[in-house]
Amino acid sequence: MSLTELSLNIPTDHVANVFGQFDAYIKKIERTLNVTVVLRGESMKLLGEEHNLKKAEQVFLQLIELSKRGNIITEQNVNYALALSEEEKESAIVEIDKDCICHTINGKPVKPKTLGQKAYVDAIRQKMIVFGMGPAGTGKTYLAMAMAITAFKNEEVGRIILTRPAIEAGEKLGFLPGDLQSKVDPYLRPLYDALQEMFGIDSYTKLIERGIIEIAPLAYMRGRTLSSSFIILDEAQNTTGEQMKMFLTRLGENSKMVITGDDTQVDLPYGKTSGLSSATKILSGIDEIGIIRLTEKDVVRHELVQKIVIAYEKAAKKEE
Repeated sequence: MSLTELSLNIPTDHVANVFGQFDAYIKKIERTLNVTVVLRGESMKLLGEEHNLKKAEQVFLQLIELSKRGNIITEQNVNYALALSEEEKESAIVEIDKDCICHTINGKPVKPKTLGQKAYVDAIRQKMIVFGMGPAGTGKTYLAMAMAITAFKNEEVGRIILTRPAIEAGEKLGFLPGDLQSKVDPYLRPLYDALQEMFGIDSYTKLIERGIIEIAPLAYMRGRTLSSSFIILDEAQNTTGEQMKMFLTRLGENSKMVITGDDTQVDLPYGKTSGLSSATKILSGIDEIGIIRLTEKDVVRHELVQKIVIAYEKAAKKEE
């Protein structure tokens, strides 16, 4: 097949951001799409087969636009732009970037980074109860926290309630010192960290003291009606069917619930069915409830995390 040449302009002040350190992003694009990139000033030449050049052109145009919008281009951006190029959905990456949920205390914007994350965020906006399911690193909890904080700041809810079941990776809580709250606190640390990042330590501490933010084990939810609240149940794969039903029926007026979990990482005793798996089957036909399944394509941590998730999924399929 004959090689084709294509020219593209890239503003000088965006070259370093788009190319990456030591041209790492360019090399990845060249390898993945089998093209050659030559930069002279603001002019960039692409060499390769025509259909690959069109993909490369769109990937570069999207990355340049992200850079112009003030984003620091990451390996995840490049990987996702390349993945979308295979589906001919390259322009989606810039559309996703337009959706800013909130800012951290340091001014960093919190945004969905994949189509799956965008669908998840939109479902939270539109539905009263949302199940967000997917592997580690897909931003399930972090985005739910961002949505909760935005709802609170917009005065849509009066408080934020974060909870988790008291089971984790086979560890026995009975052997840990202290009462139930102090035993579960270490497992709630990811929630504390996200809150502090978005509110700042001082505001976060005051809101905790005033009871506006409540972080508690799932057992503390029994018998309550949670009104005017944004409630997040994290690690929901470790609930039993009874616990899940108990939690869902706590929903009060003007409240919203987000339930997150990974139904491939269940730590319940052998023979116990996950409340997350059963709930999504039982409730799938109810309009006010959204069920979003994130995949390895939505992993936004290190590229290696994505490879680990894929490897485990392949191993699980072989065992079935």
